[in-house]
Amino acid sequence: MFFIALFIVALGTIQLLSTFYTYAISVSELNGLKREEASLIAQKQELENNITRWDDKAYVAAQAREKLGFVFPGEQVVHVLHPEAVTGDTTSTDTNIDTTSRTTKKALPWYSELAYSFEQADKRPEQTSTETHSTTNNTTDQSNQSETTTTDTNTEDQQQ
Repeated sequence: MFFIALFIVALGTIQLLSTFYTYAISVSELNGLKREEASLIAQKQELENNITRWDDKAYVAAQAREKLGFVFPGEQVVHVLHPEAVTGDTTSTDTNIDTTSRTTKKALPWYSELAYSFEQADKRPEQTSTETHSTTNNTTDQSNQSETTTTDTNTEDQQQ
């Protein structure tokens, strides 16, 4: 009789654990479905916002200008050949560029590039003339040093 009672208790425990396991699996699936539902609701809201955005004529005009290159009558089209110079973005969409040739230096915005080029243009004549003078001075100094060395060795030879 004891073994029959023990068997019934063990069978009840196994049944109870199986039920709890099934409950845990169901709760996990329910939570996953709730997260998916929240994600889909957010996506639906975003799509509805996009639909209402396209009802705005200013947005349609902006998209036509940006994506299709449309212009209003009387406007002139300007195509920027190097947009990274304007935007400061160094990423390239051209896949043929060798990645080792790319520099890690961040491109400056166009106005900073302009100011930098003006500064460099102002400095170049000074640096060039300074470099020329310093090169001439270094050459003269080197020739003077070699003459001094030659004179010193000749003087030592004469003393002996």
